[in-house]
Amino acid sequence: MGDRRVSDVYGEDIRWQDTVPGASVSGGGTSSEVTTGEWRVNYPEYLEEKCRQCLLCVPVCPDSAIPVQDGKRGGFNMLYCKGCGICAKVCPFGAIEMRNGGDMT
Repeated sequence: MGDRRVSDVYGEDIRWQDTVPGASVSGGGTSSEVTTGEWRVNYPEYLEEKCRQCLLCVPVCPDSAIPVQDGKRGGFNMLYCKGCGICAKVCPFGAIEMRNGGDMT
């Protein structure tokens, strides 16, 4: 579409049935098949010394990028982490800080 606006393409008389669906999900469980880490603009830094292993960050990660082994979390799997920062928001101990730059692997 370039510099055109949606209103330039679709007028007031357009019905939702006439639009093209976007951002459709093809099915569940696909996060392990798509390396979303390439989308990252920011990245999380895991501060292990501050972590109390509450694991609150694990279930909120939309791409399962926080590995857990033997009941303890490890660093991030940067192949799948897209840098959304949800984990940093829910961490009550400040053990995850978001950094600028997406080229962390």
